[in-house]
Amino acid sequence: MPLRNRIGRGDIPSFVDGFAGFFPDRRRCYTFRRGLSPPNTYFLRAGLTGKAGASGGLVCSSMPLYEEPSNGLPALTLLLAFILFIAGFVSGAVNAVAGGGTFITFGALSLAGIAPISANATSSIAQFPGYVSSTLAYWADIKAMWRGALIFCIVSAAGALAGALILLSLDNPSFRSMVPWLLIAATALFAAGPWLKPKPRAADGAGGNPMVGRLVQFLTSIYGGFFGAGMGIMMLATLGLTERGDYHHLNALKNMLSIVIAAVAIVVFVSGGVIAWYEAIVMIPGVAAGGYAGVWIARRVPQNAVRGFVIAVGLFLAGYYFVTG
Repeated sequence: MPLRNRIGRGDIPSFVDGFAGFFPDRRRCYTFRRGLSPPNTYFLRAGLTGKAGASGGLVCSSMPLYEEPSNGLPALTLLLAFILFIAGFVSGAVNAVAGGGTFITFGALSLAGIAPISANATSSIAQFPGYVSSTLAYWADIKAMWRGALIFCIVSAAGALAGALILLSLDNPSFRSMVPWLLIAATALFAAGPWLKPKPRAADGAGGNPMVGRLVQFLTSIYGGFFGAGMGIMMLATLGLTERGDYHHLNALKNMLSIVIAAVAIVVFVSGGVIAWYEAIVMIPGVAAGGYAGVWIARRVPQNAVRGFVIAVGLFLAGYYFVTG
């Protein structure tokens, strides 16, 4: 795997500070390139731009940092690929039954050694097909509401953009220190999910202040772009407090806005180069297969048992990050 998916872009400056410290009067630059000799070796180029009067251009010193196998493939073993596929399958099934599949994908990527920022971004990619399929299930409702929901889509896109950019502005150590607290909050939110479901309300009933609803959605979208675990439960609860309509109407709106938030965040993450693509490619088919199998599982496994499993995973991951962080 490219080194930037292991150490994260935010770690690069600190990694070469020692090199650039010898030239305090020059501006630093950091880029990755694949070396030709030896083959398949990734180099970090620490470039130093000269002062006025220098010859100009970019003078770089290259240091070999990570070497791929000779066949050009990343260090992703068949066993690890199988584990990630199973994690994706379990995630898709859990989402179909009770929600909370993000805990599974993020946890599997973290335990596989992916840096926290890349694990979070890659998990967003892996979960995206599930957002699309769940939205298609409410297609009739969405066609009837899309004009009124357009402003919510715009607000959600702006919030997701802000959240994703905030994430990329952090380095991995800073984000890692936040992860256990985010996981505890998301696990608590997930555990309280049954009590946070909106109460039935007629479509022509009294709704909340529209501006308040949009502001709350903007804040929820920032969280969704930044981390995302528990976002659906949070959004359904806030929409139930501020919007009109029955549960299915609000759930359809939530699913549509989840696509917007995830799509914007994914574009930012891809442009930021923090996606672990090989792991994502392995997990996505598993998530899709698990979502399909979730219908069969839902008829045989009590929802409370699945919810308990997700809560246990969330608490385990939080403890893992507390201990290793």
